[in-house]
Amino acid sequence: MSVKADPCSQPSLMHPDQAIPLLLEQVSPVSDTEVVTLPHALGRVLAEDLASCIDLPPFDNSSMDGYAFRFADLTSEAKQTTLTLIGSSFAGHGFEGRITPNSCVRIMTGAPVPAGYDTVQMQEETQANGDQIQINHPKAKGANVRSQGEELLQGTKVLKAGIEIKAAELGVLATIGVSQVRVYRQLKVAFFSTGDELRPVGSELAPGQIYDSNRYSIQGLLSRANVEWLDLGVVSDDPEAIRHAFRHAASQADMVLTSGGVSVGEADFTKQILDEEGKITFWKLAIKPGKPFAMGRIGKAIFCGLPGNPVSSMVTFYKLVWPILNKMQGLTPKAPLMLSATLTTPVRKQPGRVEYQRGILSRNAQGELEVAITGSQGSGMLTSMSLANCFVQLEQYQGDTPAGTQVTVEPFNSVLC
Repeated sequence: MSVKADPCSQPSLMHPDQAIPLLLEQVSPVSDTEVVTLPHALGRVLAEDLASCIDLPPFDNSSMDGYAFRFADLTSEAKQTTLTLIGSSFAGHGFEGRITPNSCVRIMTGAPVPAGYDTVQMQEETQANGDQIQINHPKAKGANVRSQGEELLQGTKVLKAGIEIKAAELGVLATIGVSQVRVYRQLKVAFFSTGDELRPVGSELAPGQIYDSNRYSIQGLLSRANVEWLDLGVVSDDPEAIRHAFRHAASQADMVLTSGGVSVGEADFTKQILDEEGKITFWKLAIKPGKPFAMGRIGKAIFCGLPGNPVSSMVTFYKLVWPILNKMQGLTPKAPLMLSATLTTPVRKQPGRVEYQRGILSRNAQGELEVAITGSQGSGMLTSMSLANCFVQLEQYQGDTPAGTQVTVEPFNSVLC
């Protein structure tokens, strides 16, 4: 997307579409791999292309319960032909006899089609009278037969490196007889919160104190991102405690993730320690919620600093950290799904930043997509995230938007669903 000058824009803020490629340039995929068994492959990233060592299906088989026969034995001038039943073919126990002219075999779904037969008629289109089976003629030779190799042939590439192994991929691997696969090792992400005002859930709040909610949201996001996470808890507002936390986190993980303390001019120790211990860039992005964002390195670990407000923290994770983690995991990049929907509630917005307002996407009685905003959109109102199933993306120079307008909607993916 091109970004044009506008009198309402803030020149010091970078458009997120420009920022994401620059952020991704700073990270590389992990190179270490390991071999895991199929039950442990779910959610992992495939590290090599896989080809099938068998034809799929491996033999001609029936797609219906019915009768197998030779299409050439059908009486061409009639609509039905009577054939003689000479046996049965079941899944796992095929017919082993010798076929004869004008014969048929009772066959079950998935059972091998006996050599010499080429067509199957479903049971509902037949009539049995002892061993005499009347067959209603199918439209074509090969009806209801799944031919050997029709899905793929031996040696065909089945799965490409860089994909996430999901339920369907597990099924494909099992179908071709693969019992273990090579995957990239899991990323390790360490995270913690800072602030003397933060209290653990379940404790009493003193005046000026709040519960530490961001750590729980981050833990949930990281769990959905299929990484190994390490929760280092709450670190007090003490320079040496923060320094120790950063060093410990960087020694244990591929990424260190924090929330809060990254705003320019913010009066705490986090930025000071980051400047001393790492090489960090503080970004001011044209994104709302979530303008402040920090990224760089601490030791060998990538560092990402999220804003402290709960919604800002989740939005910046979703829009900025999630693509970074995907690249580090070796995942092939994939553009997010964007839809157009009719806004059913008016939206207030000041030009200057791209806004990701939380919305509820649904279909109306006519089957058309429509979206409603989830009420107040303050960056501290976490309930706006729990009610939503999508972001309503409002462009940088867009202002107030009335109901009835077509807007761009990004449905939540598996990280937020």
